[in-house]
Formats: sequence, structure tokens, C-alpha cells
Amino acid sequence: MTEAPRFTTLGCRLNAYETEAMKRMAAEAGLGDAVVVNTCAVTAEAVRKARQEIRRLRRENPTARVIVTGCAAQIDPDSFAAMDEVDTVIGNAEKMKPETWARLGPDFVGETEPVMVDDIMSVTETAGHLIDGFGTRSRAYVQVQNGCDHRCTFCIIPYGRGNSRSVPAGVVVDQIKRLVQQGFNEVVLTGVDLTSWGADLPAAPRLGDLVMRILKLVPDLPRLRISSIDSIEADDNLMQAIATEKRLMPHLHLSLQHGDDLILKRMKRRHLRDDAIAFCEEARRLRLDMTFGADIIAGFPTETEAHFENSLKLVDDCDLTWLHVFPYSARPGTPAAKIPNRVDGATIKARAARLREAGARAVTRHLDAQVGRTHSVLMESPVMGRTEQFTEVRFAEARTEGAVVSAHISGHAGMALSA
Repeated sequence: MTEAPRFTTLGCRLNAYETEAMKRMAAEAGLGDAVVVNTCAVTAEAVRKARQEIRRLRRENPTARVIVTGCAAQIDPDSFAAMDEVDTVIGNAEKMKPETWARLGPDFVGETEPVMVDDIMSVTETAGHLIDGFGTRSRAYVQVQNGCDHRCTFCIIPYGRGNSRSVPAGVVVDQIKRLVQQGFNEVVLTGVDLTSWGADLPAAPRLGDLVMRILKLVPDLPRLRISSIDSIEADDNLMQAIATEKRLMPHLHLSLQHGDDLILKRMKRRHLRDDAIAFCEEARRLRLDMTFGADIIAGFPTETEAHFENSLKLVDDCDLTWLHVFPYSARPGTPAAKIPNRVDGATIKARAARLREAGARAVTRHLDAQVGRTHSVLMESPVMGRTEQFTEVRFAEARTEGAVVSAHISGHAGMALSA
């Protein structure tokens, strides 16, 4: 019996989603004795880890075909193809095509190219393979958008993902209806630049339009969650949904990146510090239980201690709870990599640690505030679930996985509430 290919996913939730599609296509093609690595390129460290993982997998699977795909492979295919451990490199568009996997299967007649990577900027469609039920048995993820039209100076991802492409609302709604029929109690909308959804569709609808349409047309969906957004692009209908739709979960992860106006301009971000603060204040005014996560970069070129202090203060000024802290690393091919006066590595590491400490204090404040309250919790396992605000809850007694249960919060330990 032919051994099924093994998949390793690095990086974002979208990569994990696409791995599920690749598994299905690889199985249909009859691909066997292969290792597929779906890489990330968000930082130089992510690329280093991808190479490390490829070498490890080759050592552990000396006879398998090693196939590398994902953002790092899309951006720099030749360097991965030059690795002795790698047999085939596949681009981000190619990995989502059944014909690509057919060329790798045992029934293909002819030669298989070692590098199958085309111009990602020429791709005009996304989500050709909608995966029903990806995630846990309780929560499903739905890709509604891919790519990014913006060119932040620190970011290499548009060169790995291409320009923004949206999945039509009707296709999204139909998929969510199927997921609800399968018993999923929560759906998460995901994408690379989620708030750009709709710009390439007829009449240019906005993300808020999609959210309102889903909630209207899928009345049996208990919980809808949206992943990372760019707060400056939040539209009126999205704000209305935050204010009026209790089935939209009160947790937003914000792409803030910094708290100083000069650094934000040098990053080529589209918002200023006051914009971020105003958005958080308004969202919390509309929904009192709203919580925020945020991406923040420490040590961007030319960042002084005063600039960094503005990022540190942003944690309190925006009342952020869940931080994703990224120590800056130069990505070749980005404008920021050419900026002189780089912050030294030790300073970057120290500033990132200070941000994480501020984030840990914010989490503790949030957990303290939940004690004594009752929350609606989606069970991810028999003894662990998450509140509407995505806070982890640990239970003393087992509950039904996938169910939404009412839980009285008695305390907290570590990063989780206790019920």
C-alpha cells in the first residue's frame, strides 16, 4: 500500500487552510511517499525555520520526494530549488490547482518540472477549493479573500500572495450554510487583507456587507468571527454589525504595526496613532465587551526609544489584550530593507520583550475582569473552550466538544480562565 504524503504547515491560518486543499488534491492524484512543506515568509526567521524544517524532514524521510510550496517558495523559488534536500518547488497559485498535483502523481506521463512557479501578480481568482469543515469539530475557517493591494515597506507577503482577490458573497454564504448543516457552531472569516474584501467584485461591496449578508441569510449560525482586519478600512456596515449583531463575536485582531506616526508613515501604513485609538474607542462604545488583539513590530529602522514608547503606550491607549509581537527583520526586496540607521539586534530583542511583558499584563487585567461573570463558551475539547472574546476557559468537568455552553468563571490560571 502506497504511503500517503505528509504535510507540514508553517505560518498563518490561511496556509493551514490551503494545506487541507492540497491534501485532498494530492490524494486524488495518488501522490505517495512525499513530504510537502507549506512555507511562510512573513519574517527572515520564518524563512530560516522553513529551511531548517526541510533539512530535518529530508533526514527523517531519505527516500521521499520533498515538495516545497507556500510564500517563501513563491518569493524565492530558485534558492529552495538549489537546496540538495528539495525535489520540487510549487508556487502559491500552482499549489491550489489539481493539475499541478496530477503532474506529481504516478499516472502522469512526461517530465515533471522541478520548479512550477508563475507570476503571482497575474492571478485574478482565489479559493477555487473551498474546504468544508477545516478546523476543529467546533470551529470552521472560511477563506473569503487572498492577496494584498497595499505595499507596506516592511512586508514581503504581497509578493508571495499576489494582489487582492475576493470570493463572491453568494459562494461564501452557500459554504457557511453547509458548515452549519454539518453541525459547526462557529465560522471564522479569514484572508490576507480581510477588509479589502469586495473591492474587485461587481459594485465593490465591503466586508461589512458580507458580514451582514451572512448573518441575515444563515440565521442558524450561532457564532461568526472575523480574523485580522485593518481598522482604517472598517466600513459603516461592519461598525453596524459590531453594534447590533450579537452573533458577531466581540473580538477583533488589528493590524496596527506601530504606535508612532513617523514610523507608521515610514512603514507606509494608511492610519495614524489617533486613528487606531479612535477606532478602538468607537468599537468599544458600540460593543462594551469588545476585546482587541494587535500585531506590533519592534525595532523598525530609525525607531528611537521615544518612537518605541509610543508603541508601548498604545497597549493601554487602545486597551489591547492579545498581542502578536514581531521583532523587525529586514526582508530583501522590501523598501524598509534599504533604510539606513537600523536598530541593533539586542535593542530589537529587548523592545520586543518589553512589548510582550505589556501584553502579559493586559491579559492578566482581562482575566481578572472576567472572574464572577458568566460566558458563552464554544467547547474545543471536552475540558477547554473559548469565550466570545476568544479567551481560553478550562473546565473541571468534561463537556460536549463542539457545543456552546454557559460557564460561570471562578478564577484563572496561566493564560486561561477557570470554570
